[in-house]
Amino acid sequence: MGLARAGFSATICQDPQGILDASHLIVPGVGAFADCVQNLDARHLLTPIRNAIRSGKPYLGICLGLQILFTEGMEFGSHPGLNVVPGQVVRFPEGALKVPHMGWNQVRIEKPHPVLEGIPDGAHFYFVHSYYPQPTDDAWVTTTTEYGLRFTSTIGRDHLFGCQFHPEKSQGVGRTLLGNFARLKG
Repeated sequence: MGLARAGFSATICQDPQGILDASHLIVPGVGAFADCVQNLDARHLLTPIRNAIRSGKPYLGICLGLQILFTEGMEFGSHPGLNVVPGQVVRFPEGALKVPHMGWNQVRIEKPHPVLEGIPDGAHFYFVHSYYPQPTDDAWVTTTTEYGLRFTSTIGRDHLFGCQFHPEKSQGVGRTLLGNFARLKG
């Protein structure tokens, strides 16, 4: 739906051939880290996703689709991810702020990326999450967001981009981001 609003079409695939045939991959998700990885594995999609990323196919991970790119997720114990981006996915600390982090929040652009083109520093996006990524290499970090602490809200390198927020729920800036991704060349 978000891509259609940005003027692009999409096909939902649940098999390895669909991933091979796609020009771009968007892996969205809401749920538990380990369940997501197990479901992708049960459908024989982990290797095709890794191969697509290695081949230079544009990849957009949304929320859980971002988190599974990391080495390890700490939701309900330690669970392996795709290990494309070194680091962990950790829970917000208990404290004064409500978890999950839900609602509109600003992103601070730390490093340019083609998917962020035309999006102003301080733009608001819609978040729903209890866990956030911690890359071991800050070179991956393209935006950060404040919620009791400064956390990585997007990562990017070349054809790979991931966002902790939901662009499909983020109105105009979300459409801009999705359109930029759809135009990204592999």
